[in-house]
Amino acid sequence: WSSDVCSSDLTCFQRDIDRITHSKSFRRLKHKTQVFLSPEGDHYRTRLTHTLEVTRIARTVSRALMFNEDLTEAMSLGHDLGHTPFGHAGERALNKLYSGGFKHYEQSLRVVDLLEKNGRGLNLCYETRMGILNHTTGAADDSCEATVLRYSDHIAFLNHDLDDALRAGIITESDIPDEIVSVCGHSTSRRIDSMVSDMISSSSEELIRFSPEMQRAYDLFHEYMYGVIYVHPVAKGEESKVEGIIEGLYRYYTSHPETLPGEFGKIVESEGAERAACDYISGMTDGYAMEKYEEIYIPFTWKVK
Repeated sequence: WSSDVCSSDLTCFQRDIDRITHSKSFRRLKHKTQVFLSPEGDHYRTRLTHTLEVTRIARTVSRALMFNEDLTEAMSLGHDLGHTPFGHAGERALNKLYSGGFKHYEQSLRVVDLLEKNGRGLNLCYETRMGILNHTTGAADDSCEATVLRYSDHIAFLNHDLDDALRAGIITESDIPDEIVSVCGHSTSRRIDSMVSDMISSSSEELIRFSPEMQRAYDLFHEYMYGVIYVHPVAKGEESKVEGIIEGLYRYYTSHPETLPGEFGKIVESEGAERAACDYISGMTDGYAMEKYEEIYIPFTWKVK
């Protein structure tokens, strides 16, 4: 970049990056749970730190494979903008309540298309939008960059959630299966580096993949996290409370749509109170959701002088 670069020199994907990082929904990610609800300590991941870790991994892979780095960064930064408060526990709760079903990747697209900027959306490129929408399930016509994002998302969350589990004392290093350690390494940084390096060396423009050995290790890693870590009482212990908070908010706002912020009025009129309540609740941070629940259901304390 030279000192005389102006906005007209930006690529469309660079503009997408700027629009996402300056959005309100992006800023709110710093107060949304990743896995552990209300953890004590400054070093547990949030939805924002997860997003940044995914973005760095994905951009590294795209650079090595000579894909479009700016497109990769844009879709990576935006992929979780529609995530609920309280992590996947909040997502599951809304999915049970909302008749249309709730998936965070669909909501992320809705955020950038409709909800941001008071209903105007961010006007992102088609390629960025499709990468955001398909980052979890994939699609037959995915771009190379979208596939890189999907792999990078998994590399990031498996490794940083394992790291957080170690920090929380849920497991110790000796509990990690030997097959994972022998292939991927003995530390978080080593495991990420091994998986990223393997994917780069095993992929081409036509096919993005792990080597057979790494794929087996990844499959075991995935099975271990979902079979041990994500079902552990420390990670799952507060989920029933999350369901109560989300359900309480949802029931209230669907019954009293007039109490929703003004920008949701058009959604109530065009798509109904359920859709508007879902949009509002899913955009909340953990703390704000608890604050609104308390405001609605918990009597205020007062003193008689």
